[in-house]
Amino acid sequence: MKSTKRLRDLLAGEDILVSPGVYDGYSVRLVEKMGFKTACTTGAGLANSRMGFEDVGIMGLTDNVEACRMMARCVSIPLMADADTGYGNPATVWHSTRRFEETGVAGINIEDQVSPKRCGHMAGKDVIDMREMARKIEAACDARLDDDFVILARTDAIAVEGLEGALRRAKLYEKAGADLIFADAIKGEDQIKALVEAVEIPVSINMGFGLRSRPTTPLIPVKRLHELGVRRVTLPRMLPAAALKGMETTLAALREALPTGEVVDRPELMSSIDDIWSLMGLPEFNALEERFNDLDGIDVLGSG
Repeated sequence: MKSTKRLRDLLAGEDILVSPGVYDGYSVRLVEKMGFKTACTTGAGLANSRMGFEDVGIMGLTDNVEACRMMARCVSIPLMADADTGYGNPATVWHSTRRFEETGVAGINIEDQVSPKRCGHMAGKDVIDMREMARKIEAACDARLDDDFVILARTDAIAVEGLEGALRRAKLYEKAGADLIFADAIKGEDQIKALVEAVEIPVSINMGFGLRSRPTTPLIPVKRLHELGVRRVTLPRMLPAAALKGMETTLAALREALPTGEVVDRPELMSSIDDIWSLMGLPEFNALEERFNDLDGIDVLGSG
């Protein structure tokens, strides 16, 4: 079954869909290994890890698409991509959608921020005319070759126009053909409930684990989100934040040990090389290599 169809089926199922945010081969493979049924790329995580800059619109289409291609091809679970603002006007969105679909991802997010965009939890955001965003959604839906390719419409309007403005946009984006709706920086259960009741398409909510004291949306248990009618929850900052903390802790241990002249070996802080090889698929590669290294079964013409 294609990943697009699997994602559609999961969204139509009874359980809420939990999609951790991924940004490289390690993180996407680990999400699959740990039993999660889907993953999503984190635009901020990609911009931070690939560019070394904050998520302020510096990462372009080519960088984003190439990262998605690398991640989508190494796992079997559906992966949704963060396509930022679609990289231009509705006609550009049409081409961007084709580029993302070619990578093997199961769908994309498109947001209604002005360009250059900003991370959803930053101050200073602004949004485009909702009619232009509706055209972007129409263009994305028209561009997809696979009807199951999921188009998620994200609105950042709560920070600019308040809840009522975001709800008006959500209804228009649904009418334009969006398959999922996501209101970033939504401020709690009452607003989530209002969004769920305002549209007939599934609602996706972002939980800011990894932001510590600065999540715009309060942290709500996944079970409670399900009770509120949410169909999908994403956790874009969690894995990048966890990875950074792990690297910082290990580097601190190394720095502290350097003056002592002792060998630094802290296996409790790190995955073993065997764990990494297993996660990256080395056993499967070795089996493939052994299969095709057998020369005895080859019938060379003229040898008999």
